Amino acid sequence: MKKLIAISLLAIAARAQEKVDLAVIQRIKQEAFQNSKVMDHLFWLTDVYGPRLTGSPGFVAAANFAVSRLKGYGIDNAATETWGKFGRSWRLAKFSISLQEPEYAVLIGFPLAWSANTNGPLVAEPVLAPLTLTDGLNAKKTEEELQKYFQEQKGKLRGKIVLLEKPKDVHPVTTAPAQRFSDTDLAKEGEAPNPQVMPHFDLEKMSLPEKPEERRAFFDMAPLDLQAKVWAFLYDDITDKVNRFLAQEGAVAVIVPSYNAGAGTVFGEAAGTYKSDQPMAGPRIALTVEHYNRIARLLEKKVPVKIELEVRATSDGATGDGLNIIAEIPGTAKPNEVVMIGGHFDSWIGGTGATDNGTGSAVMIEVMCILKQLHLKMDRTVRMGLWSGEEQGIFGSRAYVKENFGDPASMQLKPAHAKFSGYFNLDNGTGKIRGVYLQGNDAMRPVFEAWLGPFRDLGVTTITIRNTGGTDHQSFDQVGLPGFQFIQDEVEYERMTHHSNMDVYDHAVSADLMQAAAVIAAVVYHAANRPELLPRKELPPPISYKN
Repeated sequence: MKKLIAISLLAIAARAQEKVDLAVIQRIKQEAFQNSKVMDHLFWLTDVYGPRLTGSPGFVAAANFAVSRLKGYGIDNAATETWGKFGRSWRLAKFSISLQEPEYAVLIGFPLAWSANTNGPLVAEPVLAPLTLTDGLNAKKTEEELQKYFQEQKGKLRGKIVLLEKPKDVHPVTTAPAQRFSDTDLAKEGEAPNPQVMPHFDLEKMSLPEKPEERRAFFDMAPLDLQAKVWAFLYDDITDKVNRFLAQEGAVAVIVPSYNAGAGTVFGEAAGTYKSDQPMAGPRIALTVEHYNRIARLLEKKVPVKIELEVRATSDGATGDGLNIIAEIPGTAKPNEVVMIGGHFDSWIGGTGATDNGTGSAVMIEVMCILKQLHLKMDRTVRMGLWSGEEQGIFGSRAYVKENFGDPASMQLKPAHAKFSGYFNLDNGTGKIRGVYLQGNDAMRPVFEAWLGPFRDLGVTTITIRNTGGTDHQSFDQVGLPGFQFIQDEVEYERMTHHSNMDVYDHAVSADLMQAAAVIAAVVYHAANRPELLPRKELPPPISYKN
């Protein structure tokens, strides 16, 4: 009992030592809530310049706007930085698809990124030739199934539009399309996960555990480089082999159903590789499940079907470079020490990239503007990074960290590593902030408890030791730098907007974004003026694929 009391007293003492300037927080709230420009930032990033596919003219135009806006608020140290050659420059210039027979009907869908042109409108018959992989993460089994499929379809696809998947079941939606965390949900999120060893991954066999929960655990715990290797196998290797086969067989286009059945909403990402030194994928269209199923039923009943299709894409206006947007407000007393905020700037192309991640980008631009407009004194330099290539492998932030702080493969660290305090990321849709993931850094618990305390009445209540993956804070965490992602209400993120044609401005909630801007601005202010750098975990070992 005495030991527990001592621990509790230490925790209380740690919170007490963490100074919080309530007067500054009040000023930040007032600026964020009464003079907000966050929805105007989002309008320009989405309605005007969206989508923002990495390497595309749209990304370049949006990045130039962001730099111009930041400079307009007096943040002179704003610019784009090239981190390397990404791949193809691709922007959709024209698209149409319709059913011509047995009856005319407009079809709802969009070409997936890096689809080839059709060279004008084409009319062709569709054929249902579904490719079924029983285990897409077992390389040997996958290769056997691919070869069987190629043998079965050889000589049957010339001049055809290939429906590449089986029809999907559509069920009535019986749950709310949007949701927010309840108190019970947040309490569960705040619980520490059960101790576990990272599930085994056999790199040679490209094989993951069969249990879904163990697969999810793998992607939460695995190093980014290993995750990238898995996704490269899934999306580059398999898709590339299928695309090459279809091109050799003379198929004129591919249609796939939306990967989620969402009452007319279409979810989709890439047609094939973005790499400019590899063959481009043929035209590949994602259709809403209902329209895809109609075509499949017609074919199964032997009813003649014809589809008219046109895809026109251009590379004009961009070079395919990978770009990041970097801006900073120099510190006064300790300008060589840095606090960073950020989120990914790139998007897929079905919508305009509003909730993934225009919202996070707009909030971070707003945070910089709030700090600048209030003329707040900050000892450390506050730097913002808006990243490209996140959707393809967290490329932009990984390249930035490697260039400036250290290489996770060797753990050879650069001098700036010792001067870095922490990185704060926003990338989970429009939902307001409800807390933060500590990413296993328990020493940050009392710090966040103090910083987030003044926002409890705005719903910021939960601090969890849990890790969360799949976004740019991991690039910093991988080299032992404090990197954090905030807990956010899901709202419609997975159900409706994530990588879909409904990822548009109308699904952003202005009050959520204003709240997020206030929370992050306050966190950044206190991190910039804290006497010490933020506490760190032990340095991780160099990345190894062995388990």
